[in-house]
Amino acid sequence: MLESARLRLRMANRADVPEIIRFYRENAQHLSPFEPERSEEFYTELYWEAQVDRHRQDFEDDRALRMWLFRRDDDRTIQGNVHLSNFIRGVKQSCTLGYALAATAQGHGYMTEILRVAIGYAFGDLAFHRIEANYMPHNVRSGQVLKRLGFRIEGYAYDYLCIGGQWRDHLLTSLTAQCDPLFQAPGSPFPTPPHP
Repeated sequence: MLESARLRLRMANRADVPEIIRFYRENAQHLSPFEPERSEEFYTELYWEAQVDRHRQDFEDDRALRMWLFRRDDDRTIQGNVHLSNFIRGVKQSCTLGYALAATAQGHGYMTEILRVAIGYAFGDLAFHRIEANYMPHNVRSGQVLKRLGFRIEGYAYDYLCIGGQWRDHLLTSLTAQCDPLFQAPGSPFPTPPHP
């Protein structure tokens, strides 16, 4: 479990399945411009029971970490999610960051607040060197969050992901441990460079 002043991140268990389904059903229209098309199976308990089990196994196998966002004063209502996926070890030591926030939770600074904690965990306990995060150019709010966190734009990928039934361009960004002003590995020989 990861915590900030107002928020809590944790992995799901099977008891959370009805709440996960509620989150996606209530936010379907809000999230649809940014996520793949969903089949009806996606909104079933059978599907999410299997997903919860798979997500736990992914973490145990050092492949991914998928967490759900709650307010500390309400540990039953999901406000969003944060996931670290595509774990690559060896000489790269990287992962990919993704996140979503409920329509009703927008405008409170929640995502910036909790991503600071998740990034610290990724660079610290998980020992990653690099975190990648990609977003569609029209997703201005997501771009602003990443900029506040120190992510730097590295490129532009055409037809990168199929979102809403269409191939969408994405801006490619990254943050590395020695460039993160909030995290400096103990004894790191790298100074913190200025962000553009």
